[in-house]
Amino acid sequence: MATIRHSLQKEVFDISEEKLIGILNVTKPGKKKKKISFLCAAINKEKPVCAFIHQIKENDKGSLKKKNTWPVFELQVVDGKDENKETAEFDLTFDRVYKWVASSVPEKNSFIQVLWKICCRYLPKQKPQFINISRELLKEDGDKIEGGDIIAPGLDQADTEDESDFCALSEREQIDLERLILKSDSAVSDAEAFAEQLSKDLTMLDGANIHSMMASESQVKALMEMIDAALLEADKIEKRLNNYDEILLYVKDSIEKMAEKNFFIEQTNANNRQLLETVNQLITQLEFPQEYEKFLTNPAFQINNLTPVIEAAKALETVIDAQIPPHLIHLQLHFQAVKDQKKRFERLRSEFSKHLARNLNNLFIYHGNDPGESLSFHAEKLALPRHSNIHNELMPYAPLMHWMRNLDPKAFQKLRQTYSNSMSKLYERDIKIFFDEAKQPIAGGKRLRGSGSSQDIAGMSGVAGKLTSLSHSRTGVGAALLGIEREQWGGELDASERQKFDQIFEQVLSELEPVCLAEQEFCISFFNLLSSSEPKGANTSTASTPGSNTSEESGSNTPSDSSRRHPLKQVSREVRLMMSELFTNLEQQLTSFVNTFYRADSYCCLYIYVRLSEHVLSAEDTGSFLSITFGSCLIQAKRNYDNFMGLQINSIKECRVTKKKCGIIPFVTNFELFAQTGESVFKKSERRGDLDKWYAMLVSCMIDNIPRVAIEHQRTPPEVVKMENYHVLYQLLSQLKLPGLENQRKEAKQRYQEALNAYVTQYFGRPLEKLNLFFDGVQAKVASGVKESEIGYQLAFSKQELRKVIKEYPGKEVKKGLEQLYKKVEKHLSEEGNLLQVVWRAMQEEFIQQYKNTEDLIHRCYPGAMITLDFSIEDILNYFSDIALSH
Repeated sequence: MATIRHSLQKEVFDISEEKLIGILNVTKPGKKKKKISFLCAAINKEKPVCAFIHQIKENDKGSLKKKNTWPVFELQVVDGKDENKETAEFDLTFDRVYKWVASSVPEKNSFIQVLWKICCRYLPKQKPQFINISRELLKEDGDKIEGGDIIAPGLDQADTEDESDFCALSEREQIDLERLILKSDSAVSDAEAFAEQLSKDLTMLDGANIHSMMASESQVKALMEMIDAALLEADKIEKRLNNYDEILLYVKDSIEKMAEKNFFIEQTNANNRQLLETVNQLITQLEFPQEYEKFLTNPAFQINNLTPVIEAAKALETVIDAQIPPHLIHLQLHFQAVKDQKKRFERLRSEFSKHLARNLNNLFIYHGNDPGESLSFHAEKLALPRHSNIHNELMPYAPLMHWMRNLDPKAFQKLRQTYSNSMSKLYERDIKIFFDEAKQPIAGGKRLRGSGSSQDIAGMSGVAGKLTSLSHSRTGVGAALLGIEREQWGGELDASERQKFDQIFEQVLSELEPVCLAEQEFCISFFNLLSSSEPKGANTSTASTPGSNTSEESGSNTPSDSSRRHPLKQVSREVRLMMSELFTNLEQQLTSFVNTFYRADSYCCLYIYVRLSEHVLSAEDTGSFLSITFGSCLIQAKRNYDNFMGLQINSIKECRVTKKKCGIIPFVTNFELFAQTGESVFKKSERRGDLDKWYAMLVSCMIDNIPRVAIEHQRTPPEVVKMENYHVLYQLLSQLKLPGLENQRKEAKQRYQEALNAYVTQYFGRPLEKLNLFFDGVQAKVASGVKESEIGYQLAFSKQELRKVIKEYPGKEVKKGLEQLYKKVEKHLSEEGNLLQVVWRAMQEEFIQQYKNTEDLIHRCYPGAMITLDFSIEDILNYFSDIALSH
């Protein structure tokens, strides 16, 4: 095996600069040995040192080569198969399990021991598992040398020696050794004599040491005696310290007992003081002055005498609401005084609540029957009566109303309902008269279409019925639609009446706001609606309330300055419910008012949409009853506005022109008035974006429908209809300068130009028809390969033939033909389009261009022939000018 080891080291491992540590002759299980195979454990000579396991196998040429190599740190399991039974089989697990059979059991054990020691040396923290292996093979005793290195069987001794620590002589030892060698002349020449001399010196030194020790025996004895005496003194001191410890222990126990007694005494005193304070606090909480009782049993509810009554009521509320701690509940059960006091308070509460409810109930009914201010006082200016006098008279009773809400909720709810029923009659009367008066100034007080009809009143109560009749189709003859002739429009309001309606509608909305907000603030303050069931700040979000968010139709309701919000403006659902009970007919009357003028003039929907948007967007209290009412109306107003615009688009799509001469289509003519009205209404509105979107849709629809009308009108050439209407639309858009319509304006101009060119090409044609046909043949010959200079030699295109054709077009005939053409153009075009001179000039340019092309062909194909037309460009200009002036 040593020969094989030496051969492997020289032939295999010296090449890779590795040192062979262990070797084992192996075969695969179940195979007969055919070729030599070894498992070798080796380490590299460079640092850091790494260990490897190699499979060495003999190749076909008989030399040994590495077949497989595994780093030792990849070794996972070393399985000896059986710990108690000797077997040559073992397994090594790397990425998979490799099964081997050793040549003998001792060699297998020796190799496994080499693997164990390599792993202990180079893998101290990542050792693989060694299973089914005898414990004796895995012992590390005796395998460590100084420095902790492992010497395993098979490792070269030289390797361990090189790695062991070397202890050099110190400087002093070196000097003594040199001095000793110098004293002995025979140190170098006679080593035996030098050794004998050293032995004698050593003997002499040992004798001297013994004599010295014997001489110091008495001193050692004295020292031992002193040590014994010191030990005795230490025992005495220790006994005395033990006595002191016993005394201190007794004192400690006494002090602890005294401290415990003091603690119990202090705890008892603290409990007594706390009990006294609690009892005093309970007595104070349940104490009710005797003088307050007479104010509650026989209350005087005159305003001058309310102060002591309010104080007594608050005192009673305080003692009733007094919270007794849970640990004192047993006092209430065992002390009759507490029970009697509670019964007394309950009796006073019930008796005072009856007096108060009866008085406030009569007061609410009385104020509900009060006529209040009349609209006759506001004849010059439309205004809704305020009821601040009622609020001022009732406000002193607010503390008592709060007391009622806290201590008698049922009576409070009845009083609140009595107030709502009484005041709702007052507001119903005032609002009805207010809206009736608001309708009078418009149209001189005459009865407008749809006003006061049963349809206005019948289907309009509640949110579901708001303005539903406004979405009915208005495609009848009387509607002011773009696609209808203006003469066929019905009795729409004129501009001044529309402006007056806008002012009246703004005044109506402005008058409603202070009245509703004043009543809302009074209800919140008087009935304390922001406390109790809904604490302040709770449920004040308007996102979940109907109408508070008008979604895509009314836009955001966020006020421009949220810092201006009043604390009471964040109202609750209870406040909105009470406001709806007070203003039962507000929504119905507002709907009827809006519906009346929308039926009278469809353009009123623009004013309604803008005004409602302004009030909704500027509202500081988006959750109030009035804001929700306006928001709901704004949703329907937006639908009516979109419906109105949709009807305009439908009228454009369905427009028909029945006149003999088409002229300018109605929707083009009417758009100017429509845009002026829209601009006057949306001039400074935040809803301007909605109008711009509809502008783009309307103009695009008009551009798309002009060709349709042109084709449908049989008596006017389609090119004329398109040319005139696109021209007027382009001029109108340029004049109005509406934002967002630049693309439509450019498209109108482009289509106008295309229609003009198409009309000129079709109806002007080629006045010199025979001459043009002649030169068409010339151009065909040139295209077929005939040179331009040889055209005159062609029989059909000779100079004589050209002169014959030219003689057929004298100047007088040309002018006569142009006069007939002018009359035809004049017959086609309308006066509204005002394009006669434009078309005539375009035909003039077309004629001049044809003339120049003809002259150019004559010069190129008949050079030097002195052939010219009977008229010149100057003559053409004179012909066109004379014809235009004569007409």
